[in-house]
Amino acid sequence: MGFMQQLRRRWEQAGSLVCVGLDPEPARFPARFAGDADAVFGFCRAIVDATAPYVCAFKPQIAHFAALGAEDALARLIAHVHAAHPGIPLILDSKRGDIGSTAQHYAAEAFDRYRADAVTVNPYLGRDSLQPFLDRADKGVVVLCRTSNPGAGDLQDLRVGGRPLYQHVAGLVAREWNAHGNCALVVGATWPAQLAEVRAIVGDLPFLVPGVGAQGGDVAAVVRNAKTADGTGLIVSSSRAILYASQGDDFAAAAAAAARALRDQINRYR
Repeated sequence: MGFMQQLRRRWEQAGSLVCVGLDPEPARFPARFAGDADAVFGFCRAIVDATAPYVCAFKPQIAHFAALGAEDALARLIAHVHAAHPGIPLILDSKRGDIGSTAQHYAAEAFDRYRADAVTVNPYLGRDSLQPFLDRADKGVVVLCRTSNPGAGDLQDLRVGGRPLYQHVAGLVAREWNAHGNCALVVGATWPAQLAEVRAIVGDLPFLVPGVGAQGGDVAAVVRNAKTADGTGLIVSSSRAILYASQGDDFAAAAAAAARALRDQINRYR
């Protein structure tokens, strides 16, 4: 089963559009992990197991692991998700984008080394830089479109052919790059009007929506502006607000409660 099939089945079976971002920061781990050489894996595994009933996907951020020299922990964490929670797709957040020969290796890293179901990519170098990802028809390719960070408009709002660059990217993905039906777009929760504009361009293409929780995106506005006709179409990502809901021994239970609360909040507007 490919990424898109997994995602749609998970939307239906779990009744959830929530994605938990796995961004480990050991300084914020509970005291019980002090001195634990395998703390990154242990913390993230506990979060995964606690929140799994309430999510449609998990999204580990590769830089958070690589900066700690914890690539092995990332590989084991992904293997754990596949083994313990089959059917929950995993998106590797790596935002890759490079010349074609290098992109082939980045695609192998995401899909063969780490066994991710999908990966985030940067379209700035053009289609050939993404082709090795696009060619993996069973894998998801989540293309940056209108990102949630404050400086997004520095480039993404530049006019191209009479419209903002992010709208041009959305149109390219929907019309030309999605031949295998495996593309999605990153559109930030912090830009609700742009969510509606991109939705009008791309139809039912799924959106990965970062920016709720710690970044302040409004859940009601996200759902109202970006859901598809059947009330799905969204992968609403929250990281810090769920991961660090508590720094006590109840951290996993608190994360589960936060994920459940976000699921229920989203569902009120679907």
